[in-house]
Amino acid sequence: MTFGTDFPFGGRPPGSGDSDDGRQPPREPHRKRSPLMPTLIVLAVLVVGFVFFANTYADVLWFNQLGYAEVFWTQKLTQIAIFVVAFLLMGVGVWASLRIAYRSRPIYASAASQNDILGRYQAQLEPMRRLLMIGVPVVLAFFSGAAVASQWDTVLLFLHQQPFGEADPEFGMDLSFFLNTLPFLGLVLGYLVSVVLIGGIAGILMHYLYGGIQIEERGGVKVTKAARLHIVVVVALFLLLQAGNYWLDRYSTLLSQDGRVAGALYTDVNAVIPTKTILAVAAVLVAILFVVGGILGRWKLPIVGTAMLVVTAIVAGGVYPFVVQQYQVVPSEKTREREYIAKNIEMTRQAYDIDDVQASNYDATTDTAQNALAADSATTTNIRLLDPNLVSDAFSQLQQFRPYYQFAETLDVDRYEIDGETEDTVIAVRDVNVDTDDSWVNQHITYTHGYGVVAAYGAQVAAGGRPDFSLGGIPTTGELASEDDYEPRIYFGEFSPEYSIVGGPEGWEPRELDRPQDESGEGDANTTFSGDGGPNVGNPLNRLVYALKFGSTDLLLSSDVNSESQILYDRNPKERIQKVAPYLTVDSNSYPAIVDGRVKWIVDAYTTSDNFPYAQSQRLESAVTDSLSDGERAVTASGQVNYIRNSVKATVDAYDGSVDLYAWEPDEPLLKAWQSVFPTSIKPYSEMSADLMAHVRYPEDMFKIQREVLGRYHVTDPDNFYEANDAWQVPNDPTSDEQVKQPPFYLSMKMPEQEEEAFSLTSTFIPQGNQAGNQRNVLYGFLAAESDAGGEAGKKAEGYGTLRLLELPRSTVIPGPGQAQQNFDSNTAVSQELNLLRQGASTVLNGNLLTLPVGGGILHVQPVYVQSTGQTAYPTLRKVLVSFGDKVGFADTLSGALDQLFEGASGAETSEGEGAGAGEEAPGEDPASASAEQRLKDALAAANAAIQAGQEALAEGDFAAYGEQQEALQRAIQAAMDADAELTGEPVVPEGEEAPASESPAPEGEGGNG
Repeated sequence: MTFGTDFPFGGRPPGSGDSDDGRQPPREPHRKRSPLMPTLIVLAVLVVGFVFFANTYADVLWFNQLGYAEVFWTQKLTQIAIFVVAFLLMGVGVWASLRIAYRSRPIYASAASQNDILGRYQAQLEPMRRLLMIGVPVVLAFFSGAAVASQWDTVLLFLHQQPFGEADPEFGMDLSFFLNTLPFLGLVLGYLVSVVLIGGIAGILMHYLYGGIQIEERGGVKVTKAARLHIVVVVALFLLLQAGNYWLDRYSTLLSQDGRVAGALYTDVNAVIPTKTILAVAAVLVAILFVVGGILGRWKLPIVGTAMLVVTAIVAGGVYPFVVQQYQVVPSEKTREREYIAKNIEMTRQAYDIDDVQASNYDATTDTAQNALAADSATTTNIRLLDPNLVSDAFSQLQQFRPYYQFAETLDVDRYEIDGETEDTVIAVRDVNVDTDDSWVNQHITYTHGYGVVAAYGAQVAAGGRPDFSLGGIPTTGELASEDDYEPRIYFGEFSPEYSIVGGPEGWEPRELDRPQDESGEGDANTTFSGDGGPNVGNPLNRLVYALKFGSTDLLLSSDVNSESQILYDRNPKERIQKVAPYLTVDSNSYPAIVDGRVKWIVDAYTTSDNFPYAQSQRLESAVTDSLSDGERAVTASGQVNYIRNSVKATVDAYDGSVDLYAWEPDEPLLKAWQSVFPTSIKPYSEMSADLMAHVRYPEDMFKIQREVLGRYHVTDPDNFYEANDAWQVPNDPTSDEQVKQPPFYLSMKMPEQEEEAFSLTSTFIPQGNQAGNQRNVLYGFLAAESDAGGEAGKKAEGYGTLRLLELPRSTVIPGPGQAQQNFDSNTAVSQELNLLRQGASTVLNGNLLTLPVGGGILHVQPVYVQSTGQTAYPTLRKVLVSFGDKVGFADTLSGALDQLFEGASGAETSEGEGAGAGEEAPGEDPASASAEQRLKDALAAANAAIQAGQEALAEGDFAAYGEQQEALQRAIQAAMDADAELTGEPVVPEGEEAPASESPAPEGEGGNG
């Protein structure tokens, strides 16, 4: 193809290399190049290439060993394919633009018109022109291709999308168009626009450097025909792509978050969408005008068309919507927007799965009466006194046994069947604690794993206010389970080392420190890992690869690495799930459970999107952050979402790290799309065992997001929603010094009108603060999510996931958590008691404040812990605070505090004295409400606790606390003697007196020490 030129004179093409007088320039003498620099470059390339290979090969080994190779290869091959396509589009586009501009350059020009500066540029550019014309497109294509390749999930969702079977309320498109197709089209159009613009700019610069575009001294611009055609093509392509963007913008209005509510509102529907349609058509027409003008060489119509497009974009795209908004909508906003607010309410509730919330009015009372809690035994027997946020130190002091173990700062709550009864349980694993300043051998060969599960009853405590362990010790034993029931070793946990080298051939001397011989033994036992938990590092290549990956020469040279050695890494359960399922959003918390003879970490995972039409967006990190969001529960998810489903339940085996993903919501369209992408990665939940189903619970992060949305969207009437006269918020945690939200709490309970008790996740609502910052901490709502999935293999319980919302009367002031805490703190009797507990430098710790709908009103319960000073001190439960309305009860036990609150007899059954509520004796039971055997056992335990606490106080120099413990010891000894005398029939001999001559037991009913 030949391009015309505007230059009539002959001459040599600029930059040809000839001097002005026709003589060849002198050549420099040939210099011999040193081979050192090329050698260094080749070595550097080889090293970089091998490091890249090592990291990729390590990932291949990791995914292969875990059985998720399809995830790795599908993701990588998709990224490579996207990269290649994007690379070619950008590279070829820029290269073609540069080449066309260069080949169509004017080959001669008037000497008078030569630009000396451009001539010098051309002279400097020409020797490396060929390299630049290839190098510049390659560099641009590489970076742009890498950026687009990171959007692999968008491309795969588009290619494998599944229909929702529901249409949006404006265009009638299936919802999958907005969640899957629209993001992909936006990605493609955006990238093509960048290709056209970058290629166009590169071509224009080339035209300018080689004379196709000249800026004359008098301010004129001289353009060759070839350059004009080039510019025309670029502008036309840009306008066509812009027309596509205008057309997609019509649909994007349904995703807008800029109005009073999300979605297309009155102005969008009546002004923005029509004008976007007009602009799309206008852009296509102007593109056609540019092509015609470029062919005919007439520019009047394209220029006029461009001007009209700009004016239309300003007027129709900005001015007209502004006028409609200001003069039609604002004066009658509630009326104009009613229809669109209704759409927003409906779609937002659907997007967050709160459209089926069972809302009911709860006419809560503040009056107390005797036996008011008699009908609420299903809840009162499960009131959790053991605060999982405070008792980690108690677990550590009583169950750690060795400094190389540790417990999480915040423990977990689950439920287990013990002696035929389902008990709320505070549970933790004894994880490994590795000193990062220790030797490489100790960090990676010796201390490889933790040992055992520790669990305590949630609704009761042992003597001295200590946790009442249902499972503990080494070897682990208890009512919940024994070591024969499960594999206790924890190789994969929240505190596991970065990597460990484990395993060995038969006969290999064990090098991994396993556990103490027993609770009091002096020696420690060693073990060798026998599972399949990580890639093999027995061959030289794998050792070298992982030595490079972790930057460790010790791994490469250590004699403790053998032919059967495995390397365990990426061991945190949440991170492990995120790596094998990068398309899911993982919950902030993982919790351990004994399942089918193994310790399994259970993790919830979500499919999310920010493209659900008319749904209000939530920022993930803000919605799920509360007073517990730190440490092992730190929020890792981020970004905006306006659609979420708990689509996957995942487990990680604490021994061998095996990962199982279960499709918890198999009909969810996004999950179905990912199952089409990764057909073997996700199992149906029908394969979940009965034991696993018994420990599945409603996910915390999703519940937090739902309660955040329900703060506004519990209102379904558009007019009331617009007025925002009943907006709620989650209260701040009254036990925290910072202004952070109160976390939700797991506990077994029975909601009003609920047929049976269920393990539930609960939260409260108070009125939203006003602009002046005024806040009423009174209760407006109580939300509970049924979290019990049942105990039948592969079958969900019918009520699982049911959200129940109690709306409290506005005319009655029901204290919220903050006001209840204030009532506790300001109560004179409570203050005096707590001040006594603070004597001797002890610290009083307020436990979690539980809120329960019982007794026809709202009951607040707070355990109070006391912790003495010193490194070995731990909190013990000393008092229980309760409130109902503005009345406060305070006693050593829950039942005692409730009786204070409800006129001396609450009628409550608690786990402290089942069946002995209401201040009455249980039928056939001694007034002491316990058998002599039990009282003897409790007294001995109390004596032991007093001895330990007294020794700790003495070591810290806290003589006041030591004196208190000595008194407690004497009381416990006396109680033990009394109980023992009752059992043996021997009378108690008071100190300083002699025993009577006759030691025969007193006849029944005639005195004695019963």
